[in-house]
Amino acid sequence: MKKIIVALAFLGCITINAQQKAVTELGEEVLLYQNGTWKYANVEDEIAKDTPVNPDPFVKDEDATFLLKSKVTNVGVWLDPTEWSFQKSKDNPEAEYELQLKGEDLYGMIITEKLEIPIENLKEIALENGRDAAPDLEVIQEEYRTVNDQKVLFLQLNGTLQGIKFTYYGYYYSSPTGTVQFITYTSQGLLKSYIEDCEKILNGFVRL
Repeated sequence: MKKIIVALAFLGCITINAQQKAVTELGEEVLLYQNGTWKYANVEDEIAKDTPVNPDPFVKDEDATFLLKSKVTNVGVWLDPTEWSFQKSKDNPEAEYELQLKGEDLYGMIITEKLEIPIENLKEIALENGRDAAPDLEVIQEEYRTVNDQKVLFLQLNGTLQGIKFTYYGYYYSSPTGTVQFITYTSQGLLKSYIEDCEKILNGFVRL
């Protein structure tokens, strides 16, 4: 199952700079995608208005004693090195780091780039790119959270690829210094047993 799940990680490689803005002859701003589709930019704004805000603060776990720093942008992740293994990404060329809950079928990846994208647009981009591989990809949960004093978009995305029902459970963040996708993933059937582990490592996300 490990190799299959790792292969699914490529779905999470959201090519954020594949989205471009343009202006029509009537002066309306639109968003252009690599697959030839487009949408009015104000539609993205309406989607963002429907995303709830979680009022609770989210903070790093006291057992998260190791800071894994990005070399691309000014963010990092506090984690418990006795529970999680990590390495520079080998299987996914778009990711900076790959992670795994030791001895388990829960994985993670940190995708970073220097381009800033409005956080309000990240959900639509995630769906647009992910559905190229998993047409049934859908949002199960979404909300804005404050994680260690930083605003992030939380998404749970479910889909099917080659008959495998998988789920992405993670944070999306952007600032003038870059954009970050910090995602945990596993099969849909296993997520319930891993929720606590997902939340614990995700809440180690910090801006440096």
